[in-house]
Amino acid sequence: MEAVTAPKPWTLYALGHSSLFPILMFILSQCCRIRADDGGIEELATEKEAEESHRQDSVNLLTFILLLTLTILTIWLFKHRRVRFLHETGLAMIYGLLVGVILRYGIPSTSYHNKTPPSCTLKEGPVSTVLLNVSGKFFEYTLKGEINLREIHSVEQNDMLRKVTFDPEVFFNILLPPIIFHAGYSLKKRHFFRNLGSIITYAFLGTAISCFVIGNLMYGVVKLMQVLGQLTDKFYYTDCLFFGAIISATDPVTVLAIFNELHADGDLYALLFGESVMNDAVSIVLSSSIVAYQPAGANTHTFDASAFFKSVGVFLGIFSGSFAMGAVTGVVTALVTKFTKLHCFPLLETALFFLMSWSTFLLAEACGFTGVVSVLFCGITQAHYTYNNLSEESTKRTKQLFEVLHFLAENFIFSYMGLALFTFQNHVFSPIFIVGAFIAIFIGRALNIYPLSFLINLGRRHKIRGNFQHMMMFAGLRGAMAFALAIRDTATYARQMMFTTTLLIVFFTVWVFGGGTTPMLSWLHIRVGVDPDQDLQQCGDSFQVLQGDGTQSEGQSKTKQESAWLFRLWYTFDHNYLKPILTHSGPPLTTTLPACCGPLARCLTSPQAYENHEPLRDSDSDLILNEGDLTLTYGDTAITANGASSSSGPEGSAGSWGVNGKRSDSTSEDALERELDTREHELLSRGTRLVFPIEDHA
Repeated sequence: MEAVTAPKPWTLYALGHSSLFPILMFILSQCCRIRADDGGIEELATEKEAEESHRQDSVNLLTFILLLTLTILTIWLFKHRRVRFLHETGLAMIYGLLVGVILRYGIPSTSYHNKTPPSCTLKEGPVSTVLLNVSGKFFEYTLKGEINLREIHSVEQNDMLRKVTFDPEVFFNILLPPIIFHAGYSLKKRHFFRNLGSIITYAFLGTAISCFVIGNLMYGVVKLMQVLGQLTDKFYYTDCLFFGAIISATDPVTVLAIFNELHADGDLYALLFGESVMNDAVSIVLSSSIVAYQPAGANTHTFDASAFFKSVGVFLGIFSGSFAMGAVTGVVTALVTKFTKLHCFPLLETALFFLMSWSTFLLAEACGFTGVVSVLFCGITQAHYTYNNLSEESTKRTKQLFEVLHFLAENFIFSYMGLALFTFQNHVFSPIFIVGAFIAIFIGRALNIYPLSFLINLGRRHKIRGNFQHMMMFAGLRGAMAFALAIRDTATYARQMMFTTTLLIVFFTVWVFGGGTTPMLSWLHIRVGVDPDQDLQQCGDSFQVLQGDGTQSEGQSKTKQESAWLFRLWYTFDHNYLKPILTHSGPPLTTTLPACCGPLARCLTSPQAYENHEPLRDSDSDLILNEGDLTLTYGDTAITANGASSSSGPEGSAGSWGVNGKRSDSTSEDALERELDTREHELLSRGTRLVFPIEDHA
């Protein structure tokens, strides 16, 4: 009998291990497959969520486009029916309000996950970026904003409302530049420079007065709220001053549109337009200076003299730096368009003009200055110099391009204002603060307009009449700039209350004051239907107007241009040096620069300055009375007391240039005589006759 040998232990272990190996491999493969399936499901869910988010973004943008489309059609209907009680901006705000109500209350919240998102607690304050470790994988999450406790369970709806709430930088970097640039590019220089001293006074001194008056009054309101227990968080004095700065930015777009449509008085239009354009720039720099106010020590909200003067220095530095940057960009664009042949390619010329103008804003912001100030003065410089170098097709394109961008951006902002009243999630409504703000801005506007008008009239021959002052007081609307400054920072309780109050102030002033502009013009007896090119009041600084019986019209002979000596000095320098350098117009530099600068003068003077084939397209040139040699300059034609004439641009016929850049050929005299005859005929047809001044009556 054969003995059976029992298997050794290591043999049994090997057999068992070999039989378990396929089982282990099968289990491992199934686990990998399950994990792969889970990863595929996660990727599919992520792709689906991304597609849904993309679709939601498209719907949001489509909503704004439909809002603008509906606004444009309604504007056409209002213009067709000659409806003036509601301006297009107020209409855009109403449509925005309606859409905001629908988004807030009419659309139910939907969930992509059907579960409440996980939450965690941090001992430190909120951070902008969070790295989350999920099973060895790191995910990056960015801060979207604060969620109210009462809305913590409706995150999906909050996300939808947050999607229609644009990043404040969109307003500053995309929407504001075309609005501000268009204001400078379309500036009517004749009216603006005639009232330049008054405009600067209202814009700088008036805005500062308004800021501090409103800030101090609102600080009293805040103290009252604190006593009554209506203040739930910190609200410092610097916050009140910041609110005074942003709410002092006027935007009478409604009033100016009605003025333009009714052809209201040119001087009043210039005062309102110039003040609104300049004080927007002052307000944003002033608000930046208040933010930069940081006293030394533990309490950073007390008054400190050194910190105050530092803020003043910051204000002056930011404003002057922004002004210089805008002017330099305009000068560079003028030189490029002058010394290249881009005019042969109008599309490239227009594209370069557009990009250079827009880059001014971004360059100033990147360098720590204020883009609003920079792009404003860039627009003024471009209109004064670069515009004269552009081809005829490019001049039309640039004007129409920025006009369309200005229209769309402005109406988009006002539509978004209406939308934000319901979609913004951190509103702080305080009735006491809101009522106090309305009273404060009324008092601040009054202390701005009336005292400064009194002081300005002391040195101004053409007085700002009482009805003009009342209209300027009435036209202190708030608009896009105040809203953009308020929405830029809504992180704290104080800033959220400011933003809510600013929205309500904009709504009220645009609807009530804007709608009451036409009745107010009639009630204040402000003339309308004025043709600025034939308005005798605009020419009163340079001509004497006699009635039909030979009597002198009241005040016309003694009216002079404000700051005449300063303006004459600038005009002479600009006409003899800057325009010949930067444009194809003006006298050749060989006649204005010293003989030692002959090579440089010949290099910088373009052939068109000698040939004078292309006319200077500057219809807004100012009326200037040169008292020294009794020379009257109207547009680009200079008239001396003995009847000689000169041309400051290429619009005259070819001829010899004198030492002072003046021309006296017979062709120019004949043209001048015909022009004077035509103007005298126009004036006589209205019962007046034109007499050329032989001596100074001032």
